[in-house]
Amino acid sequence: MIKKILVANRGEIAVRIVRACAEMGITSAAIYSDADRNALHVKKADEAYNIGPDPVGGYLNAHRIVNLAVTAGCDALHPGYGFLSENPQFAEICARRGIIYIGPSAEVIRRMGDKIEARRTMIAAGLPVVPGSDGNLKDVNEAVKLARKIGYPVMLKATTGGGGRGIRRCDNEDELRRNYERVVSEATKAFGAADVFLEKSIVNPRHIEVQVLGDRHGHVIHLFERDCSIQRRHQKLVEIAPSPQLSEAQRVEVCALAVRAAQAVGYQNAGTVEFLFDQDGKFYFMEMNTRLQVEHTVTEQITGIDIVQEQINIAAGEPLSYRQADVQRRGFAIQFRINAEDPKNDFLPNFGRITRYYAPGGPGVRTDAAIYTGYEFPPYYDSMCAKLTIWALTWNKVLERSRRALLDMGVSGVKTTIPYHLQILQAEEFRAAKFDTAFVERHPELINYSVRRPPAHLAAAVAAALAAHHGL
Repeated sequence: MIKKILVANRGEIAVRIVRACAEMGITSAAIYSDADRNALHVKKADEAYNIGPDPVGGYLNAHRIVNLAVTAGCDALHPGYGFLSENPQFAEICARRGIIYIGPSAEVIRRMGDKIEARRTMIAAGLPVVPGSDGNLKDVNEAVKLARKIGYPVMLKATTGGGGRGIRRCDNEDELRRNYERVVSEATKAFGAADVFLEKSIVNPRHIEVQVLGDRHGHVIHLFERDCSIQRRHQKLVEIAPSPQLSEAQRVEVCALAVRAAQAVGYQNAGTVEFLFDQDGKFYFMEMNTRLQVEHTVTEQITGIDIVQEQINIAAGEPLSYRQADVQRRGFAIQFRINAEDPKNDFLPNFGRITRYYAPGGPGVRTDAAIYTGYEFPPYYDSMCAKLTIWALTWNKVLERSRRALLDMGVSGVKTTIPYHLQILQAEEFRAAKFDTAFVERHPELINYSVRRPPAHLAAAVAAALAAHHGL
């Protein structure tokens, strides 16, 4: 029985984990940098501990965080996502200090974090993989030779990469030669390793991923798939569960492949197996994320299963609460990442004071946020300030409910991606559920939106009330 969990993260995911702990009767302990002193996860947790003035470095100091967990009397640690969540050394340090790591083993994290090793493992398990190099590339000449063999376009990828970084598409040999050193440089700076490999580029695929859960007793199940095709520069913007683009036969196929992948590595805890789905209807294994995903909320909405609570139970050694036959899906869910960015200015981050915030409500509306009115959104972290997840019984209904909820949502003081999401909802291609990973690039006109503004008298009243509230 886990009694106290250190939440080794920040922002909305830290708030999410704290809420799961509260429902399970588990004490939560938050960590925060000086920049996060007034953050929502600090206010929500049962306890909170300062990790120093460095706004980023504190969250990346594995030894210090685990020492803090021990000192605070925690028996478990949840890494969330980002930061150290896919760092095998972090999991190893927890094990050495007697702290339960809420995630897979260090061995599995290391094995699946190495893209070459992951490819080899999946090939051995009988999963289809994208044609590419058998190992890391020695130099650009080897890359050119292989590209001539498998044909352009190709993708250069950092072997230990993630989060859409360290990836470049090359449509010809000139681009391949120009991009090779760039990817090596990106890989070295972002991941501390210069290793890169090459894959055939699947042109305009759909990005399909499957949520899996595995326990210590040999049980592995899937919670159906998500469609993450709406993305920009390999960064996801909108996630949908289940995919409105798959037939039932295709759904059964990809979910079975994901379970086989998890079984092949003896996977324990929550994970995601990601696939590319090409224009001919064929799936290719892409990677496995050995952590909780940002988009887990859409899966929770269609299945009714609390994934974070399942993570905690699995880490405590308990068997899965569900067998595959128990997992049923109902309706559709869409998650919109509400980022503090200006879509009209190449999605430039737009940090500052949140002068007004209110979340939408009503049936089928869920908000996971780390902001509040008066919160100073810091410039040191990811620009996501909230996740809006909408559920409805049918595809058409979830589209209309999403529009209503986005219009209801209020975030002032910083520019956000809310207007851009409203434009996506109006696109005929999206409404017809016929989109792929090139959707954003194919529709630059979606940037040309107008921001809905309140009537002048109402805007003046709101400004006056805010000024009085903040003593301005």
